[in-house]
Amino acid sequence: MYGQIHVVFKEMMLAKYGQDIWHKVLKEAKMDGEEDFLQFRNYADERFVGLIVAISDCVKESTENILEEFGYFFIKYCLRFGYDNMLRTLGNNIVNFVQNLDSLHSLLSLTYKGINPPSFRCEHNSKGELILHYYSCRTGLFPLVVGLIRAAGTEIFGHTVELTKLTSIREDLGEGRLQEHCTFSVHFPDLDDTDLPTPLQRHLLTRHLAMRTTLRVPQGVNIYLLTRYRMEVSKEASITLTGRQFCRTFPYHVFFDDSLTILQCGEALRRLLPAGIGPGTKMGDVFTVQYPRMGWSVDNVKRFTNTIFMLSIKPRNGSTRKTLNIKGQMIWLEDEQRVMFIGSPRLKSLDEMKRMNIYMADIPLFDVTREIVLLYEQRNAEIGITQKLDLTMAELTRTSLALEVEKRKTEQLLHQMLPPKVAMQLKNGDIVEAETFQQATIMFSDIVGFTNIAATCPPETIVNMLNDMYERFDRATNSWDVYKVETIGDAYMVVGGVPELREDHSERVARFAMTIVQEAVQVPSPATGSPLQIRVGIHTGPVMAGVVGIKMPRYCLFGDTVNTASRMESHSVPGRIHLSREVFSQLVNKGFRMKKRGLIEVKGKGLLTTYFLVGDGHINVTEPEDKFMSFPVLTNDEQETTEPVASYVTKLSEEGSTDSGHCLDSQEKRKHVRSQHEAPDRRAMPISPRVVKPNYTFLSSASNQLQPTSTEKVRSSYCSVL
Repeated sequence: MYGQIHVVFKEMMLAKYGQDIWHKVLKEAKMDGEEDFLQFRNYADERFVGLIVAISDCVKESTENILEEFGYFFIKYCLRFGYDNMLRTLGNNIVNFVQNLDSLHSLLSLTYKGINPPSFRCEHNSKGELILHYYSCRTGLFPLVVGLIRAAGTEIFGHTVELTKLTSIREDLGEGRLQEHCTFSVHFPDLDDTDLPTPLQRHLLTRHLAMRTTLRVPQGVNIYLLTRYRMEVSKEASITLTGRQFCRTFPYHVFFDDSLTILQCGEALRRLLPAGIGPGTKMGDVFTVQYPRMGWSVDNVKRFTNTIFMLSIKPRNGSTRKTLNIKGQMIWLEDEQRVMFIGSPRLKSLDEMKRMNIYMADIPLFDVTREIVLLYEQRNAEIGITQKLDLTMAELTRTSLALEVEKRKTEQLLHQMLPPKVAMQLKNGDIVEAETFQQATIMFSDIVGFTNIAATCPPETIVNMLNDMYERFDRATNSWDVYKVETIGDAYMVVGGVPELREDHSERVARFAMTIVQEAVQVPSPATGSPLQIRVGIHTGPVMAGVVGIKMPRYCLFGDTVNTASRMESHSVPGRIHLSREVFSQLVNKGFRMKKRGLIEVKGKGLLTTYFLVGDGHINVTEPEDKFMSFPVLTNDEQETTEPVASYVTKLSEEGSTDSGHCLDSQEKRKHVRSQHEAPDRRAMPISPRVVKPNYTFLSSASNQLQPTSTEKVRSSYCSVL
């Protein structure tokens, strides 16, 4: 079955169900959207059947309904795409239209080589009902016929046509050929029974025709229905031709009787018969009926007298040489009880004429075969160009789809390096302006003991470990919709609320932090084999963001918020999430479980109150067994109390150290990260001014009093982070 049928199916599905359902059908049928829809390529019938089944499964309709719908759409498609004149001139009513469909298929076979079309014929039964006969070598496609005839009646002749299936049988044509033969009763609901001609009116019509007078249709007779009662009764003058004259005039004719015995044969046809014709030679001895699908019998011939016949000359015994086809018409001569076949050679090209040893002189002057051969040569060249164009278009479409896939991969890679909004601006050649965000949440994390791991393990092992861990972290960024800024060594930096503004940026970053703490313990240390631990620090505040560089541009963050977030990470504890007071204020009363760490001295910041995040009701962080494990979880309505600074400093002096001494093994790395994101000139940043609390200096280990530093020292301590 040619790809043109597949194309019409595609148009029907797109028009009724849309692109998404069509893609689902292609996937279900395992068909390629381009390779299986080339108009001039002949595909196996299994592809067509698979397409029907896939459509039925996807749209939840029976295959019978799908086929009937396709038949109706096929007529509308042909009328819309240049076949309207051809269809409308087949006949002036539905009967003539159906009777000439076989001729149309014969014409189309010149373009679509090797097509195996169905056959149609009409007759009236004893009750005057119109009976449609459908023959096909393909089984189960009879619902398509119902849609075709209904559409022809409505779209071409303006009549509603109803078909009722009567019978369906499998016929054996001999030589291993089988066909399905279905009959339908055809009704026209638009036409009343009163429109049918009466017996008297039919008798008057017969007399008009017999007397060769001008036909005047009796009043009240529907001319459309009257065609079913036409009677060929005109009489012609008797003209006698000798057998020799007849054989020369019609060189491709055959006379045979009701026993299929050949009585006479045209001169040209006799020369083409390899076995010759002798007394008692039967039609089945020298010819094979290619079309219509039937076995040799006079009854079958009489049944298909309104159908084009295609006879193939049988080759000599054992010969594989292709033989000639004769196309023509069978005429039943009632008086002589004989059948006359008048035809002409079915030739498609000049090369075929050479192979068959036939010349233009062998074709009668009145035979259009001469013109058909020449026109077919031209048409064949055009079809060749069209086929190449189809293949080229299919290849271009495949290339375009492949290019689109690669384009998406490139965009995906670019979006992993830069935010989508920023990447789109750069692609469009726009200048990416720096932006100020009044509120954003930044998180840093690093691996505990990474320096020792790097010193004891080979580089490949370190890279594999980092890849395993960072792949887990990257998946978490997609889950919580936070932006990954960069990784430097074992440091991992994300931000929430940048570049896309979000009201819940603190909550998302907090949940992301809890997720990666749990994911990190799934990765073993290559040095010890024990689960990895990470330190996490989070801070919320204003930042400036922009693209830095032309070659390998980077999206960087600037501001004191970056520095403070880094300090939260460097002063954190292995396996814990360290929060600043600003983050705590954003998370309080939102279902998060937090512990108050208290006042700690932060380098460059002085004494700050910080907190640990331990869960949110859905995600619970497994706490390490340290001194903070016993700290109580703050309740939502608990009011925070301020611990006296003097007593806290005294406690630190008694312990001999402060909490600020943790995680100093990655000091150089953190300096590099901060240098990439801190602002070079604090005064140039359009960020809201921050109130600087006085910095306190410890006077002596025995003293419980603290004194503020001078104004110059306070400014120097604050600006040291910039």
